Formats: sequence, C-alpha cells, structure tokens
Amino acid sequence: MPHSPSLKLQDQLCYAVYSAALAINRAYKPALDQLGLTYPQYLTMLALWEQDRLAVKDIAERLMLESSTLTPLLKRLESAGLVARRRSAEDERQVLVELTDAGRALQERAACVPMTLLARSGMKIPELKRLNQDVRALRDALTADAENA
Repeated sequence: MPHSPSLKLQDQLCYAVYSAALAINRAYKPALDQLGLTYPQYLTMLALWEQDRLAVKDIAERLMLESSTLTPLLKRLESAGLVARRRSAEDERQVLVELTDAGRALQERAACVPMTLLARSGMKIPELKRLNQDVRALRDALTADAENA
C-alpha cells in the first residue's frame, strides 16, 4: 500500500498557514483599531504607502482580491478621508486611488503594527524574515502553478 499523506488537521500546512493568519489578525487588531483600520484596509494602505496613485486593478492584483471585493473597502477608506478615487484622464474606465494628506500622515502612526508580531511571537527578526521568505516562495509557486494550469 503506498504511503498516503496524513489527514490529521495538525499535519496540514494549509491549516497551519490559515490559523497563523487568523492569529496575526487577532494580534494586529488592537493596533489597527487605534488607527481606525480593518486588516484588509491596512493591507490596502500598505500597498499605497509603498506606491501612491495605483489603479484599483493594480491594488486588487497586489492583494490577491477581486475588484468587486476591493471597491467597498476603498469607499470606506475614502469616507474616512484616507484616500481619494479619481477616473484616469488617459482612460476613463480606469479608477486611480491616491492617498490624501491624512492617509500619508497615518503611515507614521502605523509603524508600530509590524512590531506587534515581533513582540507577540517571541521570534527574532531573522527568524521572521526567513519565515516570510518561505511563505512568499510557497505563495509564488502556487500562484505560478495556478496561472499555468
């Protein structure tokens, strides 16, 4: 009989990654609450702090979200005064998202959020960097495989 992979929950990498993501969300929540952001909004702001004035489709690709999921999130960020959405002058079909002054100012206050993981995990920076590289490599391999399928 060929060796089959374990079907125990604790042996599943997918569950380890999923439950770690939930734990990270919970760890970040108090800091994000102080910023007035949800976790998906925080990820959106990170993308814009990295490169301001992005098309909705580009943000969706970076965050691996559907545009239909991203649009209500962007509306809430716009209502909060953190971003502005405008039609592209070059292509009216394209909506560009850019930070407002308040959105740019929030970046400095958000600097504490990643430190939460360092403090709560008890891991050292090199360990977290290595883990991040490994998880990104897994994600990249899986998304490349899906694109080639």
